[in-house]
Amino acid sequence: MIEVKEEDLIRCPVCEAVNIDKKRENVCRRCGSAIYKHMRFSTEKSWAYLITAMIAYIPANLYPMLVTNQFGVVEGSTIMGGIILLWEHGSEPIAVIIFIASIFIPILKFLILIYLLISVEYPIGKDKKVDKHKLYYITEAIGPWSMIDVFVVAILAALIHLDNVEIVAGTAATAFATSVFFTLLAAHAFDERLIKENR
Repeated sequence: MIEVKEEDLIRCPVCEAVNIDKKRENVCRRCGSAIYKHMRFSTEKSWAYLITAMIAYIPANLYPMLVTNQFGVVEGSTIMGGIILLWEHGSEPIAVIIFIASIFIPILKFLILIYLLISVEYPIGKDKKVDKHKLYYITEAIGPWSMIDVFVVAILAALIHLDNVEIVAGTAATAFATSVFFTLLAAHAFDERLIKENR
């Protein structure tokens, strides 16, 4: 019986079948797809998505998330402005939820992805007991919760139909949704195998 080392095994990205790395052009034994053990630009795609997400996050915080037209008076509210307004009106739990979903979680995801992308290129955290796999799964798990703010705007715009009050989504809603979308793409494009190889 031939003994195969773990580092000589390679996983098919299409059907997840485990194959033996032949150190040349590998083809999956199950589905016939081409398998590449080391992609040449393994982190560039994830970096591109992440930078796009961070750029989109800037107008998401500068421009109004919610625009209210009441009796001809148009008022815009940014994410932070809405949080402060809710807090001042006694809706502390809602303000905290929106702060966590719209400010804390996106920034946390940016920081975790930056750390993971840098740590697989440079020896960061090798001597520390940091479970990078858990950090990666955190970004995957909390990703959809970042959309709470956009859902709140959509629900308000759909529910409030008064004669003299009109609520519409502001420019920040589009920018924020774009930021969340590209953050999810950045996490999805990150190759977990790089964590194992650089542990």
